[in-house]
Amino acid sequence: MIPELGHFSLILALLLALVQGILPLAGAARNNPAWIAVAKPAARAQFLFVAIAFGALAWSFLSNDFSVINVTRNSHSRLPEVYRFTATWGSHEGSMLLWTFILGMWTVAVTLFSRHLPDDMVARVVGVMGLVSFGFLLFLLSTSNPFLRMPMAMDGSDLNPLLQDPGMVVHPPILYMGYVGFSVAFAFALTALLSGKLDASWARWSRPWTTAAWSFLTIGIMMGSWWAYYELGWGGWWFWDPVENASLMPWLVGTALIHSLAVTEKRGSFKAWTVFLAIGAFSLSLLGTFLVRSGVLSSVHSFATDPARGLFILIFLAVVIGGSLLLFALRASQVGLGGRFALVSRESFLMVNNILLLTATGSVLLGTLYPLFLDALGLGKISVGPPYFNSVFVPLVSPLIFLAGLGPLARWKQVNVPELAHRLKWGFGASVVAALLLPFTQETWQPLVSLGILLALWIAVTVVISVRARMRTAAGWSANFYGMHLAHLGVAVTVIGVTMVSSYQTERNMRMAVGDTVTMQGYTFRFGGVTDVTGPNYTGARGMLEVSRNGKPLTTLYPEKRVYVASGMPFTESAIDYGFTRDLYTALGERLDGGAWSVRLFHKPFVVWIWIGSVLMALGGFMAITDRRYRTSRKKGRVQA
Repeated sequence: MIPELGHFSLILALLLALVQGILPLAGAARNNPAWIAVAKPAARAQFLFVAIAFGALAWSFLSNDFSVINVTRNSHSRLPEVYRFTATWGSHEGSMLLWTFILGMWTVAVTLFSRHLPDDMVARVVGVMGLVSFGFLLFLLSTSNPFLRMPMAMDGSDLNPLLQDPGMVVHPPILYMGYVGFSVAFAFALTALLSGKLDASWARWSRPWTTAAWSFLTIGIMMGSWWAYYELGWGGWWFWDPVENASLMPWLVGTALIHSLAVTEKRGSFKAWTVFLAIGAFSLSLLGTFLVRSGVLSSVHSFATDPARGLFILIFLAVVIGGSLLLFALRASQVGLGGRFALVSRESFLMVNNILLLTATGSVLLGTLYPLFLDALGLGKISVGPPYFNSVFVPLVSPLIFLAGLGPLARWKQVNVPELAHRLKWGFGASVVAALLLPFTQETWQPLVSLGILLALWIAVTVVISVRARMRTAAGWSANFYGMHLAHLGVAVTVIGVTMVSSYQTERNMRMAVGDTVTMQGYTFRFGGVTDVTGPNYTGARGMLEVSRNGKPLTTLYPEKRVYVASGMPFTESAIDYGFTRDLYTALGERLDGGAWSVRLFHKPFVVWIWIGSVLMALGGFMAITDRRYRTSRKKGRVQA
């Protein structure tokens, strides 16, 4: 009965999404207040029914309803309850339902926090989001119904062991909050094209939604990186996996969009460009969905292999992206390009910032899709891996990071170059000296280490200079200003983490019997043997590694090698001693002859700084959206297009 309720709720939500997508847009076009007024109640009712469907699927998993195919394939009676709940979005069908549920959340948020916006604008934004919801609901009901029944099974096939982790509780929902959040920016962009009006008020209204989505996506990517780091047993934090790339691309374009919106709001420039970036950010989010759900990729993230699903998503992608780009081509001239600016100005620095971000996105897109095109054309199979991405991406990001320090100190419209150089000379000099000297504190010197430290210190120093300059003026508190600088400081912290762990990490693959010791980077690891363990749905072997330094005990680590009962799948569970300046990472390998085991040991300097910096970036974004000017009345200052 509960699954049927969920299925029926999806049908009602589909009908309401169609109403939400058609009537408000038609009402705004015809200036019909009655049709415009339909937008908010239709959006809220549609979300209510999607929420009922999501709750019905979650209940089916929690109650072990093995008459539902989705539950049978992705759960087991011995699966812990928390993972039975996360299994709700552990399958292809459940994941798409989560996407639709979060899309409804964003739409309802627009209806609740848009009282200061013109009614026709709200109607267009909600209408566009309704059409997107309609597409996903149609996809669910036609090819990915999560409530399909079968004769009651005795038990399920179990959830993939990779997904039986606390990271599954938070990573997919937060990542989707970022992906789907760009639909609001997309809807605002199409609204500007449909109305032909784009002014400072439009940019001010769009900006907090875009920044919120970007912040969620930042946290989502960070959590996915950390999850892969501790769960996969490889000790890596980024693998250039195609689906990792699919999340990175909208993040890069979203970063460009945030900076472009600032120019549009402050100076009335970059208008058509800003609209294009908003379309691009959401389009890349949809492209990521296609890559994961169509089965064209071989990845730990991939779910679907049904050609019908892939074809549907491809058609949906073509309609949304093709339709929005066609509208952009036809209507961008009415939006206009915006005001002019000098060659050396904050606007020009931000334009270069945008160009570099788009070029970096293009390099990632090329490396991700090129092998697929070759395979589809029957020209053979190739693999594009880290060597390509590292050699192309790093040279593009380096000047981008330099501009992140320079841009906030530059003036709008035109920069007084001698004045700017005078303000920065001591900071730049100190950064260069430190970057040249610090690597010599290590055993080996590497040019990329100096570059990374230079860029990180450059950002940190310019943040201090900018904040001090503002504190000396009469300017009051600005959440946007301090949020921006906190995010830039997060970039500096992440750069240090990436630089140090990439250059100075140590790895040892050892054969260890009971009592064997190995010393690495001043830490001594003593293998204490292996004991059998039994979990709620797995059996395994738990190793013991006693860690000491200078003869003093430091900690004991317990890596595991598990076998999950239902699937018979072996799985490595790493054990990590986290530290502010280093991680000690251990993973238990295979049993060898003579009672010995294969053991993998890592010393990873400053790796946690990668994720600390990401958290600072996201916190900076969330701080920025609390700025009081984003809550101003619709009657306040407007710069006409």
